[in-house]
Amino acid sequence: MALRATDEPEPPPPLAAARDSDLERELRVALEAARLAGALQIQSYERLERIVHKSTHDVVTEVDTLSEQIIIDTIRNAFPGDRFLAEESGHSGREPARDGPDAAGSSPQSADPPDRIWIIDPLDGTVNYANGIPIFCVSIALVVDGRPTIGVVLDPARDDLYCAIAGGGAFLDDVPVRSPLKEKLSDLVVHLALPPYGFARREGRVRKRIRVSRVTGSAALALAWVGNGRFDAFVQPRGLSVWDVAAAGLIAAEGGSQVTDGEGHDWFDLTRPSRGVGIVAAPPDHHATFLELLR
Repeated sequence: MALRATDEPEPPPPLAAARDSDLERELRVALEAARLAGALQIQSYERLERIVHKSTHDVVTEVDTLSEQIIIDTIRNAFPGDRFLAEESGHSGREPARDGPDAAGSSPQSADPPDRIWIIDPLDGTVNYANGIPIFCVSIALVVDGRPTIGVVLDPARDDLYCAIAGGGAFLDDVPVRSPLKEKLSDLVVHLALPPYGFARREGRVRKRIRVSRVTGSAALALAWVGNGRFDAFVQPRGLSVWDVAAAGLIAAEGGSQVTDGEGHDWFDLTRPSRGVGIVAAPPDHHATFLELLR
């Protein structure tokens, strides 16, 4: 049936889910910001091969910084009162390059974080990017009252756009996704990244039980891949930061995985220090086994 002039077309499923949570505008803006940053990264990525190695680092640093600024400017234009926590600059103010804690004295790592804060990793996988390995991503999350409510991860090299809304599901390019639930632990393909010291025995225990392990060089993208089953599980009990996991952890959880920190506790804590975050994301039937193998 043809739409009347006054009828509005149905929004894509992710935006419909966000509308139900009163977050449609926020998701639209986050998707736009990710696309803009991703376009810049692909444009620069295609010319990295023509740059001598000595200057490659400078180009990647510039792309990282510009990507972050594009994301922040896009979001801030729509939501000028919101705050930011970004990997490159670490700032948290309404005027990112200059602001510090807000008037109440809270910062993203304080015990009383702001009500709304955007957590950004503009280019996760910079070493891959600099070396021509097409595994990197843009990560944007909106945290409200200390909980991730929107997560967006863009894989620019494949033009794959993942997103999730808390309680509204996970999506890949507007299509709902779920992580396949494999019955046997021995069938699982796992992103396994354990610290080099003190975990060798535990790593061996995990490897013996699973099908195969991989490390991608982009934690945010690998964790987002759990949301649709490219990885069956993600195991990294230490060494991450909140900007690595804020968006992708929500995507994995909304895709049906059980997500905790490395000890089985709540997976998201805005007060944890940089590199003090761990994640275990796995099918619910196997999650406890991974935790046991890591002990």
